[in-house]
Amino acid sequence: MRLLIEHANITVRSTEEAKRFLGNAFPDFQVRGEGFLHGGESAGTWVHFGNDETYLALQQNREHTERSDVPYTNDGINHLGFVIDDMDALLSRMSAAGYHPTDASAIEGHPYRKRAYFLDGNDFEWEFVEYLSSDPAERNLY
Repeated sequence: MRLLIEHANITVRSTEEAKRFLGNAFPDFQVRGEGFLHGGESAGTWVHFGNDETYLALQQNREHTERSDVPYTNDGINHLGFVIDDMDALLSRMSAAGYHPTDASAIEGHPYRKRAYFLDGNDFEWEFVEYLSSDPAERNLY
């Protein structure tokens, strides 16, 4: 069985910043739909940003509450991970847009995968992994 996630819903400070970051990471992503949250324009906006198969539902509330959790300590989402085909192309696009991998990245050193983490302008962490093998035993070698 293969799991395909249709979408993830994420509340961000700025949907424009999220679209800028994700548009560089995934050049085929575009706005699939957008509108106002329940409660109308005064409540905030939403945008579905993706392609024909998958998307990210981004929500920007008008009244914003800063995160009070500590990533990797408090319960909650720490990051989303995506399988990509070409790490070098991703790194080039992201660098040109002003984004750089964090120190947690492992782009070199593993024989069967490359992994890069980025923080977007909303302080949300995103992981990208390129697998260099189709053998699950090699891909999942930790």
